[in-house]
Amino acid sequence: MSRWRKPTKEEIKARRAEIAAKARAGTLRLPHAVAEMRHALGLSQPEFAKLFKLTTRQIADIERGAANPTAETLLKIGRAFGFQIGFVPVRASVPDLSPDEDEPAPGPKM
Repeated sequence: MSRWRKPTKEEIKARRAEIAAKARAGTLRLPHAVAEMRHALGLSQPEFAKLFKLTTRQIADIERGAANPTAETLLKIGRAFGFQIGFVPVRASVPDLSPDEDEPAPGPKM
C-alpha cells in the first residue's frame, strides 16, 4: 500500500473544479459532497473538523449520512468551495404550477 501524500495546489484546484462541475450538473449530494470536499483539500476528518470548528464526530456522521447538519454547518463547509445552500430542482419532471395563459386568472366569484 502506498503512503498517502498531501495533494499539490494544482491537484486541489482540479479537485475543486470537479466538485463545482458536479454541483452545476446537480449530481453533488450530501453526504458524499462533504467527503469529496475534504478529500479535495487533502485533509483527514480531524483536520477538516478543526478547520471548520466542528467535531470529528460531526464530520464522520455527516459523511456517513447519519447526521442532520444545520444550515450554519453547511454554510461553513460550502463557503470554502464557493457554495451556498438553497433549493435545488429535482431531476424528475416537476408539474408546471404556473397558470395557463389561456385560462383567466383566479379571482373573486360573483
